[in-house]
Amino acid sequence: MADTHAAAVHGGPRPHLRWIIVGGACVFGIIVVAGTLTRLHDRHRLHGENVAALVPSVTVVHPGGHAVDTLVLPAILQAWYSAPVYARTNGYLRQWYVDIGQKVTAGQLLAEIDTPDVDLQLAGARAALGTRTAQRDLARITSRRWDRLNALNAVSQQETDERRGNLAASEATRHESAADVERLETLSGFKRIIAPFAGVVTSRATDIGALIVAGTAASQPLFTVSDVTRLRLYVRVPQAYAARMHDGFAARFTVPDYGTRPFDARLIHSADAVDSQSGTMLVQLVYDNAANLLKPGAYAQVTFRFDGPGPQAPPGVRIPASSLLFRREGTGVALVDGSDHARIRPISIVTDFGTELEVTGLSAQDRIITNPPDDIGDGDPVHPHEAGHGA
Repeated sequence: MADTHAAAVHGGPRPHLRWIIVGGACVFGIIVVAGTLTRLHDRHRLHGENVAALVPSVTVVHPGGHAVDTLVLPAILQAWYSAPVYARTNGYLRQWYVDIGQKVTAGQLLAEIDTPDVDLQLAGARAALGTRTAQRDLARITSRRWDRLNALNAVSQQETDERRGNLAASEATRHESAADVERLETLSGFKRIIAPFAGVVTSRATDIGALIVAGTAASQPLFTVSDVTRLRLYVRVPQAYAARMHDGFAARFTVPDYGTRPFDARLIHSADAVDSQSGTMLVQLVYDNAANLLKPGAYAQVTFRFDGPGPQAPPGVRIPASSLLFRREGTGVALVDGSDHARIRPISIVTDFGTELEVTGLSAQDRIITNPPDDIGDGDPVHPHEAGHGA
């Protein structure tokens, strides 16, 4: 009886201990499972954040309105005629009579050159011509005398023919001397530097006593005479507008020294060919400068205005210059489609305005990425944000 009571006393707490152990194991398992699930959730969230961080945030803008009715291009004013006046004979400048800015008429004396060498050569050539003339006259008298003697059978025909040959040779020698005199007289005439046409002296590069050396690569023009009653403007027009250029087309231009005051010009010629290097066509305009307001060599900005885009000129829109992408396939921009993925679109540049470009191939509804990453590819996901709005 005592043994049974002792067994009961010692075996009583064992079931409670087992329950405690089982409960602790369950709690531990719950903690392990909860920790594992938490780690898996955190890992999945971190992966999602990393993936989201890989998608770049980009700023998008919409192209500006059409700008095909106005075209502004740079130009340089040039004189209608401009002739550098060179010396044609050697010597020393004796005197000049006009200076820069002076108006001259056609044939007006600009300067005189002292040419002692040419003068001596001309004197020698004239003396030689006198000798040849005397020899020719003597040969002519002799030939006539022998012709009369031959008619009387007093001399042979051979001797008569020799005298006639001497006359012909003397005549040819005299012509040669006369030509040399004319050449030197012409060269001596170049001592007088004259204006080739009416205009204004725009440069003078000589002075009294200066050595004049003509006919060499180092020769400098003594004067430059320009006709500024009309001025030419040469403009390079982009190919997109080449078909709209025609003779008589009116344009306006401004120059810095007259601010925003407009001047009227008209197109008179075009190269009728597109330069493959620049993609432009050279056109020439003329401005009536009878009032002598403008000067040759001045910079100008020419404005062409069109009634409409026309069938040959595709509509263009303006975009920021920072949105350009230069790829092997050509120039393009990166757009954002409806599913927020990048799409590369090729474009054609019509006019470069510096910070903006007028291009074709886009519409005003497109969303263009400004400052796109260099490695952006077609189909890449992006986070677009409108320019001027927060993220």
